[in-house]
Amino acid sequence: MSRLVRPHGSAALKPLLLTGAAAAAEKERAKGLPSLPMSSRETGDVIMLGIGGFTPLSGFMNQADWRGVCDDMRLSNGVFWPIPITLSADEAVAAKLAIGAEVALVDGESREVMATMTVAEKYTIDKAHECQTVFKTTDLAHPGVKMVMEQKAVNIAGPVKVLSQGDFPTKYAGTYMTPAETRALFESKGWSTVAAFQTRNPMHRSHEYLAKIAVEICDGVMIHSLLGKLKPGDIPAEVRSKAIAKLIEVAFVKDTVIQSGYPLDMRYAGPREALLHALFRQNYGCSHLIVGRDHAGVGDYYGPFDAHKIFDEIPAGALETKPLKIDWTFWCYKCGGMASTRTCPHSEKDRLLLSGTKLRKALSEGQDVPAEFSRPEVLAILRDYYANLKDDEKVEVKLSGHSAK
Repeated sequence: MSRLVRPHGSAALKPLLLTGAAAAAEKERAKGLPSLPMSSRETGDVIMLGIGGFTPLSGFMNQADWRGVCDDMRLSNGVFWPIPITLSADEAVAAKLAIGAEVALVDGESREVMATMTVAEKYTIDKAHECQTVFKTTDLAHPGVKMVMEQKAVNIAGPVKVLSQGDFPTKYAGTYMTPAETRALFESKGWSTVAAFQTRNPMHRSHEYLAKIAVEICDGVMIHSLLGKLKPGDIPAEVRSKAIAKLIEVAFVKDTVIQSGYPLDMRYAGPREALLHALFRQNYGCSHLIVGRDHAGVGDYYGPFDAHKIFDEIPAGALETKPLKIDWTFWCYKCGGMASTRTCPHSEKDRLLLSGTKLRKALSEGQDVPAEFSRPEVLAILRDYYANLKDDEKVEVKLSGHSAK
């Protein structure tokens, strides 16, 4: 009997990925089906459906589910869900898809057939309504809003049979794991309480501090790194994974922390995305999610602790995975180490405030980075990455919102 948290909304994981003979037969059958190209975000969602990360979903959401998620953070059957998982097609393609027909879902870049879907419903949405409810803004400068506004005109809903995990298992071998794999790993270590640390950045001293707080509370910590697409200027997943591995090696007690990765693109939905992060970490077997300052935020669209507050606003029992809410953290020169506003009595002038954006900006501009900001062993990996960037790969990193403070 597992002592880990149960999967979300289900007694067991619901991976939709076919294997063996069934997968081979479905791939052959897919060759005769009309194809529907997917965005990078949609491909990531398909893979999460395949590996059970989006348990208990059986496919892309219909209109009733879309509306319920936007307005009440609930599917039409009452199961909690904070962000729509939808698939879109242009009007010409949608018009050719009859209800009940089957379609091959194709990654828009690689052209690989990722899944087949039975078309259950076609519908249009008010994109501005989704943006306002999920992102709290319709500003096109927000990368998540831009993503939604650039969706095709018609949403296609229906159950899927997933055929591939893309190149994640090979490209990120040893880091990329499915929920079944992380659960098996936790159980092999005897862990029953596991805190997930969400990151899209290499880890600096503040991140390390947050993870170590969780190590004190839980049996172990899973540093769970996003492996999908980010916004321009962010550090690629392969570089980030290498830097995180080095940090685990030099800064943590052996067998208290593991690194893993998942295949989604960032949505930058702030508080709502924090809830989604907790939801799918429940499927991965994590009892807690570390929620620090400006979790999954971008710019100054959200307050620094809005992601803390939203966990108090959802119904009791909506999620088994609970937040570990941690206040603003920094290096305090008078304390002689990392601290938070709850533990440090000194003034702001004694503090070095840390952020991933500040670190990327300093490294991209060749500035000195103090040892109090990040471990030297980690900085060496990141400096090597920036030193080898070509001119057309360089992006100006701007400080805004909370990262500028």
